[in-house]
Amino acid sequence: IVNYPYPPSSTHWLGTDPSGRDVFARMTYGFRVSISFALLLTVINYSLGAALGGIMGYYGKRVDLVGQRILEVWSNIPFFFLVLIVSSILQPSFILLIFLLSLFGWIGMSYLMRGEFLREKAKDYVSAAISLGATDRQIIFKHILPNSLTPIIATLPFAIIGGIGTLVGLDYLGFGLQGKLPSWGEMLQIGND
Repeated sequence: IVNYPYPPSSTHWLGTDPSGRDVFARMTYGFRVSISFALLLTVINYSLGAALGGIMGYYGKRVDLVGQRILEVWSNIPFFFLVLIVSSILQPSFILLIFLLSLFGWIGMSYLMRGEFLREKAKDYVSAAISLGATDRQIIFKHILPNSLTPIIATLPFAIIGGIGTLVGLDYLGFGLQGKLPSWGEMLQIGND
């Protein structure tokens, strides 16, 4: 009869879990899963947020007004309850969790990019580009967007850490990745038992 878990040793640096799996190997693989999840989630959220916030900030007026009202309504939907409902109907997977989290994760970036576009649009170089006959596409991608990357660069590390923390929290509560993928939240839960 084998008694698991094993304490740390030269063979198993952090010991084994109750199923006999090496904790260090699972933590390493869990990091790979977590960082992949966080990077993909951040790219999707930042792309959606920058695009929608940039459109609202650049075009302003009715586009901005309607966009702001939609954002206000959308941001008041309780995210955690949505995850609970979907998790009770479907088995959570990597792609499903990315989809659910990206439904709401882009909202903060859209506010930041909207503000940056509004600020940059009021500057003289944009007026000069308009008077020289530049198209909206040229103004957005050649002039305003490169000068509006401050929120993306400043918040990128925090968004990645937030993505990892969200996945760990959902896994710990039992609403995250299930199955054979090792996750830090599941390992934390096993460690608490």
